[in-house]
Amino acid sequence: MFQPRYTITDRLLENIKRINSLINELNDRRFPNVVLLEFERTARAISTYASTSIEGNPLPLTEVKKILKSNPQHVRDSEKEVLNYNQALQYLNEKLEKDKVKISLDLILKIQKKVTQSLLPLSDSGKLRQHPVVVNDPKTRQTVFLPPDVKDVKSMIEDLITFILKSKDKIDPLILAGIFHKQMVLIHPFMDGNGRTTRLATKVLLAQMNLNTFNLFSFENYYNKNVTRYFQNVGEFGNYYELKDKIEFTVWLEYFTEGIIDELLRVQKLLPEVGISPKTQLQEYHLKILSYIGNKGFITDRDYAGLTNRAKATRTSDFQKLMDLRLIERKGKGRATYYILREKP
Repeated sequence: MFQPRYTITDRLLENIKRINSLINELNDRRFPNVVLLEFERTARAISTYASTSIEGNPLPLTEVKKILKSNPQHVRDSEKEVLNYNQALQYLNEKLEKDKVKISLDLILKIQKKVTQSLLPLSDSGKLRQHPVVVNDPKTRQTVFLPPDVKDVKSMIEDLITFILKSKDKIDPLILAGIFHKQMVLIHPFMDGNGRTTRLATKVLLAQMNLNTFNLFSFENYYNKNVTRYFQNVGEFGNYYELKDKIEFTVWLEYFTEGIIDELLRVQKLLPEVGISPKTQLQEYHLKILSYIGNKGFITDRDYAGLTNRAKATRTSDFQKLMDLRLIERKGKGRATYYILREKP
C-alpha cells in the first residue's frame, strides 16, 4: 500500500491556512456571469499555454490565444498540443459542473488520450506504457531518473488512487492533491503526456476538494515561470526502486502550495471589485456592453446606442466605469473609437 512520507512543517501549515483564507475571500465575492465567463476563458488559455510550454511547446501566449479563438483544422503538432489540452480542460470543466467526475484510472486514461490525440500511435494514446522509459534533464538531455518497471505501473496508480480516496476525510485536500501530483510524475505511466495528464488530473482533485475557483486560476502558470525549479521539486534523481523508501514529499508540498497562493493572489488582483458596493455594482446596461463584446469582439458607441436609449454623455460614463473596473479598454480615436475586453496578463 502506498504510504507517502512527509512532515507538516510550519511553512506548509501556514501555506494551507493562507490558501483557505484566499479561497474564502474569492468565493464570498459575487460576479456577473458574463464577467466570470471571460475570466474562465482567459484562465483556460493561460493553463493551456503554461502546461504545454512546460513540456517544451514553443508557442507564445499570444499565439495560443489566437489558435484557441480560431480553432484551425490543419495544424502543426505544437498547435495540436494546444488544442488538445484546451479541449481536455473544457471536457473536465463540463464534467465537474455536472458533478460527474471522480478521480480514477479510467479518468486518467481518458485525460491522457485527449492530450495526446493524433500525436501518438493509437497503441500509446489512452493506454498505460508497455515499454521502459527514462526521464532526461530538459536542458542537458542527460538521463536523471529511471521510473518504475512496466509491470508495476498499473498497480502503483491503483494504490495511489486508493490512498487518495481513503484519506480524503483524514488528510488536508491540498496535501492529497500535492502528493498525487508528485507520485504520478514519478510513476511516469505513459509513453508521453505524463506532465500534462498529471496537471489536469490534479486540477480535478483540487476542484473536487471545494477549490471553487478552479475555472478562474491556473496553477500551471506558476510552474512555467521557472520550469527548472518545478522539475527539481517534482522529480527525483536516480532509480525509483533505489529511492522509493527515501522519497520525501515535504519540500514539494511546500512548493506546491506556494504555487497555488501565487496564482490565487494574481487572480484576486485581476478580478474587479464588482458588486460589493453601489459604486462598483454593474447594472443591466453594463452587462449588455460586456455581452455584446463577448459575442462580436468589440463594441462602438453607435452599437451601444442601438442597445439602449441612454444619452450620449451617459453612454460615455458607462464605458468609463467598465474601464475603471479594468473590464474593457478603449482602442482607436475620435469616430474610430471602439472598446474590447481588457486582456489579462
